[in-house]
Order: sequence, then structure tokens, then C-alpha cells
Amino acid sequence: MEERLRLIGETRYHNLHPFHDMLHGGRLTKGQVQAWAINRYYYQSSIPLKDAIIVSRFTDRLIRVEWRHRIEDHDGAPESEGGIERWLQLTDGLGISRDYVESTQGILPATRFAVDAYVHFVRDRSPLEAIASSLTELFAPQLHEQRISGMLEHYDFIRPEIMTYFKRRLSQAPRDAAFALDYVKRNARTPEERALVCDALLFKTQVLWVQLDALYHAYVSGFPPPGAFRPQVEA
Repeated sequence: MEERLRLIGETRYHNLHPFHDMLHGGRLTKGQVQAWAINRYYYQSSIPLKDAIIVSRFTDRLIRVEWRHRIEDHDGAPESEGGIERWLQLTDGLGISRDYVESTQGILPATRFAVDAYVHFVRDRSPLEAIASSLTELFAPQLHEQRISGMLEHYDFIRPEIMTYFKRRLSQAPRDAAFALDYVKRNARTPEERALVCDALLFKTQVLWVQLDALYHAYVSGFPPPGAFRPQVEA
């Protein structure tokens, strides 16, 4: 099962999407990078919602204790900022109003549908599938490394201090992925359960992929839908 999971990552993870090649290779305008950051905010801000749902699915206190740190990782705590705040520092650095970003009024319809589908998935499917859907974290650190180096190298409007979200995830993602992988390996006991685990990861890769499809169609091909963010400054 683990071999199949890793094969899904190697062949389906969104690091393979051409939009990411453009983003990391310096081939996007500032307006296109802004559009990516605005839309991705909706995903980032929904992560603690889906994690709170996962916590609520378990009667096992130890699992709840382990999983709830993910909520603080993104929401923050009184003594520390979280991933959402660090993402807003990125959009601040890109020159976008926080009120506009947090309103999510400029995101693409496909972004909203895909992210909401992910939240509904962890609510409606089995707890095993809900945890399995998080296993894209297995493949995230390499993508974050590419993003940090590529964007800092190629965009003069990207400063190191606004990339802290990705730097922090370099240590958080492996920890989270290790727990989730161990959980599914211990609890997927039948061929049917192991297939559900793999299908859950496949679903999650599709959630991530379709968001980039929508960004490419709207901001590379040039067909933003009514009401979506429209870049004002091209660089």
C-alpha cells in the first residue's frame, strides 16, 4: 500500500502541473502570482476547518491530541503566529489588501468548489479516509523547497521574509505525514480498506490539481470568470 501511495504522489501530485513550472521558473507576471496567492488563501484558511472536523471524528483521545496541533499550526496560538497569518504576510508583500484576501470574494469558482469538496470529504467519509487524504504532505517538502528557491531567484518583488509559510512547512509537513502514514498502515487491515486509503489520496491530488487548472485557464489562457480577481499591475 505504501508503494502505491508513493506512486500516486510521483505521478499525480500537483508539483507536475505546468502552472507550478511557470511559478517557480519566473515565467508569471506579478499579477498572476497575486492571483495564485489570493486563491491559495482559501485553501490555507480551510485547512484548520477540515482538521477540526477530523478531530471530531475520533473518540480516541490520543489521536485527537496528536491531530489538534495541526489546527494551531495554521490558526496560530496566543504566543505564536500560524500558517494563515504567514500566508497573509505573503499577500501583504505582494501588495494585496488583507480585507480583500480574507473576504475571498475574488477567488475562482473552481477554487471554492474544490476546497469545499475537500472539507466535505473529511466530514462524510470514514475517519480512515479522512486521515489518508492528508498524505499529500508526504510530497510537500520538495515542492516547498522548489518554491522558496525558485521564487526568490526569479522575482524581484519576492522578499525572503514573506516566504516564511513555506520555510515553516519544511519541518511541519514531514512530522504530520509520518503520523498519518503510520496510522493508515496500522488501520487499513483489509484490501478494501487499503484501496480506500489510496483512493482518498488520489482524491486529494485532484483537489490540488483542479485549483491549478482553474488558475491556468483564468490567468495564463486569459479567461477569468465574472467577479474574479483581475490583476491591475503586470510586471
